Amino acid sequence: MFRSMTAFGRARETVNGKDITAEIKSVNNRYFDCSVKITRLYSFLEDKIKQYLQSKGISRGKIEVYVSVDLLEQDGIEINLDTAYAQSYINALYKLRDTFDLKDDITVSRVAANKDIFTVKKPEDDIEKDWADVKAVLDIAIDSFIERRKTEGEKLCENIKEKIANIKEYLKVIEANSESDINGYSKKLEDRILKFLNDNSVQIDEQRILTEVAIFADKVAIDEELVRLNSHFSAFDDIVASNEPSGRKLDFLLQEMNRETNTIGSKASNTETAHLVVNIKNELEKIREQIQNIE
Repeated sequence: MFRSMTAFGRARETVNGKDITAEIKSVNNRYFDCSVKITRLYSFLEDKIKQYLQSKGISRGKIEVYVSVDLLEQDGIEINLDTAYAQSYINALYKLRDTFDLKDDITVSRVAANKDIFTVKKPEDDIEKDWADVKAVLDIAIDSFIERRKTEGEKLCENIKEKIANIKEYLKVIEANSESDINGYSKKLEDRILKFLNDNSVQIDEQRILTEVAIFADKVAIDEELVRLNSHFSAFDDIVASNEPSGRKLDFLLQEMNRETNTIGSKASNTETAHLVVNIKNELEKIREQIQNIE
């Protein structure tokens, strides 16, 4: 199963007197890198949110989660002034004003805009209830997020399959060229030796000709490379059919495909095969770029 690492999910619901908004967005990343921004009063839920995302099968990507909780009912909530912090903050504003000769517009509303001057207390027994409320909305956002990952992943998968189909067609021509090259070499070698021997009245050694052809065939034979590439294509199909994250496996598999292709290129003995190898490497590079975005 392919899932893209680029996706977005959002949900907003009113739950038990709370207006809760949850947003999740992600881009590709080699590992699971999750950051959570949540209303300060509920900051104790950050680790729970990260762990919950992983429990839902999200294993890779640079993920940003934003959760906003607006209380529509204030029962049990106490908001107090952090006097020491507020005084320090106001003194800093005075210093800023005096140092740069700024207009004095330090008002209550401007100072209150810094929410850090307030402390908020809520009943301890509400913690699990708060998590249940947030999770209810987070679940909707996660479902949307994962569904978009799957949709984008399916598009990537189809595109990669097309490229692999192109590679297989190129390999058919390369295989035919390889057989033709060996047969052609055998005939050319035999003609040259016969001409040389006839010109010099020397008896032909058929076994020697066969030996030279066998040496050439061994140098340019690509049977093993083709077998391994077909094995890699089968492995690709198995990975696609799996329900587990596939990005890293595909990255490794692509390295192996490149290795076999390079070997075939080093054995190329005609121009058409060399051009086809370039085409294959070009397709593999496109696949590599796409794989970077697969979870």
